[in-house]
Amino acid sequence: MSFHISRSAPEPGSTSDLPLLKKERIWSFGDFSAANIGLAIATWAFLQGGAVAYYVGAKEAVASIVIGYGISIIFVALAPCVPSARYGVEQFVSLRSSFGTSGSRVIMLVLSALLAAAWAAVLAIMCGHAFANVCNALLGTDLATDSLFVKLMGLSAVIVSWIILTQGPRSIETVNKFVSPGLVVVTLIMLVLVFTQIGWTELMELKPLAADFDKHMAFMIAIELNVAGGLAWWPNVGNLARLTRSSRAAYWPNMIGLFLASVLAAVVGAFAALALGSEDPTLWMIPLGGFVLGGLALLFVGFANITSIVAQGYAALVAVRGGAGSVGRRLPWPVLGALLFVPAVVLVFFPDVTYNNYGRFVSWGATALAPLCAVQFVDFFILRRQRLDLRAMYDNRPGSPYHFSGGFNVVAFVSAAAGALTYGLLLNPVDYIPAEAFRWLTASLPAMIVSGVLYWVLTKIITIPLGQGGFGAQAPATGEPESAGRGPGRL
Repeated sequence: MSFHISRSAPEPGSTSDLPLLKKERIWSFGDFSAANIGLAIATWAFLQGGAVAYYVGAKEAVASIVIGYGISIIFVALAPCVPSARYGVEQFVSLRSSFGTSGSRVIMLVLSALLAAAWAAVLAIMCGHAFANVCNALLGTDLATDSLFVKLMGLSAVIVSWIILTQGPRSIETVNKFVSPGLVVVTLIMLVLVFTQIGWTELMELKPLAADFDKHMAFMIAIELNVAGGLAWWPNVGNLARLTRSSRAAYWPNMIGLFLASVLAAVVGAFAALALGSEDPTLWMIPLGGFVLGGLALLFVGFANITSIVAQGYAALVAVRGGAGSVGRRLPWPVLGALLFVPAVVLVFFPDVTYNNYGRFVSWGATALAPLCAVQFVDFFILRRQRLDLRAMYDNRPGSPYHFSGGFNVVAFVSAAAGALTYGLLLNPVDYIPAEAFRWLTASLPAMIVSGVLYWVLTKIITIPLGQGGFGAQAPATGEPESAGRGPGRL
């Protein structure tokens, strides 16, 4: 019996989980670059720099940010983005080749919902802090970081983000055309103001905000923070890359936006944190630029957080809708978006608990994301050599190539669990206390190596001999869905 994918053509940017045709993809190289820059240069990148400054000084901060983001963004730009863009499929659909037709749904449904809600809450609270600091400077108020004002402003940021999100992916494209250049300007102004107030020599001599750490261990923690921060993009960028018009347009904008822009913003954040003695980005703007310039910059960054919530929310919403199957597709887009943001609404009413545990938050994320990214990378680039069976990704019948055992690839889940255990042994995400071996290994990188190598070995000795996964009879690659018979170009 042959298996066919039937479809009715969706609108551009449709949330259907069927492959998008070239004509349905709305983002060019420049559009996706703008979206990535808008995502990267948000106050979470400044917060990343502030977290790094807690452990290391200026020189070490620059080195750890470049090394950490350089490692993680390469994998994030490759593993989820290339298959999603090449085949026009959602990220959770491309995961079916490694985790199974049902296993991929569980992963993306749980991870996307949890991480999107957590990031939305962090960004919304930062937005609330920004407006509170402007009010304190303008009106002479003394609004605390956990005040009702901050909570209500955070709630407002979530609601506004939801309203924009209901308009679909074109709203992200439209907003980012204006926000991304503005954020670049704000970041460069902050950099100039830092060096106006403190010289390079003096900046290089400033101690980390917490000066009681072993220097080598502190530097490795800083690297790990940035590796984990880069991996945090994994659940979302594949669904965004799906909207691009080619594999190259999906890959290189990540290096421009998620890498270069993130590095720039995080370095500026680290410098500002060291110069002003505070990890909180919302406390930097007015001391750096004065009330008028600093206040305007702070308001702009506060609004820019909303665009980041929207972009993260869109990618997560696509994954949740696909992962929830027929139930998710029956729910109206605005209703599903509202459900996605419910946890964020709860978290914004606990601003200090949510906001002050950034390091633990990205560490918990990396515990799961590092192994998942490694398994997907090994599956697509090494074992399958960038070729997927498009029809098999939509065939959940027993015996189909990506059905494995009951829709789950046990080998992939065991490999990911081994990586997560490795991470926890090296850096406990609960108390954030590193083991001695962390001094030389970090945590994310060993977790990725363990997961990737174990997946490769177990696939060779278990999965392939069992005739599962379609490794022995890969379908010819067809490039973008509308170009049947033409092999895809490599990156």
